[in-house]
This record gives sequence, structure tokens and C-alpha cells, in this order.
Amino acid sequence: MQLATWNVNSLGVRLPQLLDWLAANPVDAIVLQETKLTDDKFPQAELQAAGYHAHWFGQKTYNGVALLSKTPATDIVRNLPGLADEQARVITGTVGDVRVIGAYFPNGQAPDSDKFVYKMAWLEAMQQHVAEELRRHPKLVLMGDFNIAPEDRDVYDPVAWAGQIHCTASSWPTAAW
Repeated sequence: MQLATWNVNSLGVRLPQLLDWLAANPVDAIVLQETKLTDDKFPQAELQAAGYHAHWFGQKTYNGVALLSKTPATDIVRNLPGLADEQARVITGTVGDVRVIGAYFPNGQAPDSDKFVYKMAWLEAMQQHVAEELRRHPKLVLMGDFNIAPEDRDVYDPVAWAGQIHCTASSWPTAAW
């Protein structure tokens, strides 16, 4: 199975590029982040014409995720179960016999901000979601825009970014997966 992930940073703007890419790279499934579209504006007809079934979870201006697949995805879950969250950041579905989780992880901003506190709670809920899904689906893939840089090679200038936004020692829950 061929899978892909793409932070499109506005599907309304990048739809032509996505359609061109899918035509040249007919993957079985792709997850999109930052679609930045409300559900009623999602380009389902265009994607269906390109041969893809689509499930989406939208939000105006920010966030938004989608799961596109050649065969219909089933058992769709939008967002993280058990987390009261207004942000559209996660879509989960089964494509064939593979459970696919597509996510747009929060960046958290500065380590002392409310957004960082939100990120840590979100990561804890994501960890629980992945663990539960893995118990039910032995074939599972988690894809998306992680907004986490665990190694120096993950950022352009590791010295400048040390201890900031994506590069803090506590950017992932410590419990084992």
C-alpha cells in the first residue's frame, strides 16, 4: 500500500497542485493537513473525479484534515475521542486492512504559553487514541504534520531553536507507546 501525507496549507489554493500530484503519484491513500476549509467548501467532487474517496474534518481559516483513498475508507473518527477540542486536527479511518490516522499536531508556541499546555494535553490524548486504535487494528499508520523536532537534524538551526516551540525536552509525553 502506498501512503502519503501533505500539509497543503490551504486546499482551496493548492487543489490544482494536489490533483496534479495525485495524477502523477496515484497513492492508495493520502492524509492532508491545514486544509483551511469549512466542511461545506471541501472539494469533494473534484477529488472524486480524480478517483479518490474523501473524508474530511474542516475548520475555517485554520487547521482542517482530510483522508483521501482509492477505495472507500470505513470507520471514520473525527478528532480525538475524549478530548474536548474545537480544533479540527485528526481524522482516522480504515483503508483496506490498514488503520490510518492523519493528524495536524499543534505547534505549541513558547513553552510557557497556554498553547503549549494545550499541545501537551493534545499529545496525551493522541497517545491514548493511538494506543486504543493499535489494540483494535494491528496494521496502523500515524501520518501528518507532527510539529515536533526530536533531533537537531529536524530543524535548520538547532542552536537558535533549542528550548523553543518544537524543540523542548518535554514536547512528547513520557509514557511508553
